[in-house]
Amino acid sequence: MAHHPHDEHEHEHHERGHGHGHGHDHGDIDWAELAPLLEAQAELFTPLYEHALSWLAQEVTEPGLIVDAGSGPGVISSLFAETFPGARVVAVDGSEALLERARARAERQGVADRFGTLAGELPEVLGELDYPADLLWASRSVHHLGDQGAALAACAGRLAPGGTLAVMEGGLPARFLPRDIGFGRPGLQARIDVAEEERFDRMRAELPGSVAAVEDWPALLASAGLHHTRSRTFLLDLPAPATDRARAYVVAALTRTREIIAEDLDADDRATLDRLLDPDDGASVHHRPDVFVLAAHTVHSAVRPV
Repeated sequence: MAHHPHDEHEHEHHERGHGHGHGHDHGDIDWAELAPLLEAQAELFTPLYEHALSWLAQEVTEPGLIVDAGSGPGVISSLFAETFPGARVVAVDGSEALLERARARAERQGVADRFGTLAGELPEVLGELDYPADLLWASRSVHHLGDQGAALAACAGRLAPGGTLAVMEGGLPARFLPRDIGFGRPGLQARIDVAEEERFDRMRAELPGSVAAVEDWPALLASAGLHHTRSRTFLLDLPAPATDRARAYVVAALTRTREIIAEDLDADDRATLDRLLDPDDGASVHHRPDVFVLAAHTVHSAVRPV
């Protein structure tokens, strides 16, 4: 399965690279309103991102320019600046409100002197970069572009010779709860996955210029003219009992799930989800002791020939 919208609560998060939700079934998104939630979620996933960036750093040595294509509020952008202290980082996104957050974060982290932003729609906006990138990172932004192959080719075209393109796509659906939670029909999250996959498929089909493609990301990277493809999956394992921050993430993720796919679930599963989200119910995710966060995200990378 190629995409799991619930990882890091991607309902809204992974639309950031695409701008303002063309073809999405929930219309324009108020990014300024969502920004704190997106930031909190990305911060929770920081251990996973740190492992992914360490893996990239094994082969990407001393990059001069790193581009985060579809950066959102810039949590990963700032991690790049910390991981590669000699690099300039440019955060690229369709939302100026999110880029404001990215700049403020860079200021707080003390990396603002080598941090820039670029607002516009992917992949066209990449043509406005002043220099080719030594590392171009796209976290869950490519799959919101109609022609993913053309998008990867456009990204590859902005690499310096020997530069690396890394895309975070795929992985596994996040898990927050045991299969049997003591009420409702066991396996709720698996059924939510099915509804999310179908919704994602509809979203892809409705994108402008949508082109069906086998989501073999190494093959897509090779078709974009890159070589030395490699893939690695990184785990976020936050076991029960959940911290307040992890629990807040689970509440936010399931709340958004309830808003978006409620009509795709049967009445019993909707009732179960409502009970899980009821702060007055001791068996809800607000209170139950068995809430955890377990997620896996995959990064695929490839190199532009010298």
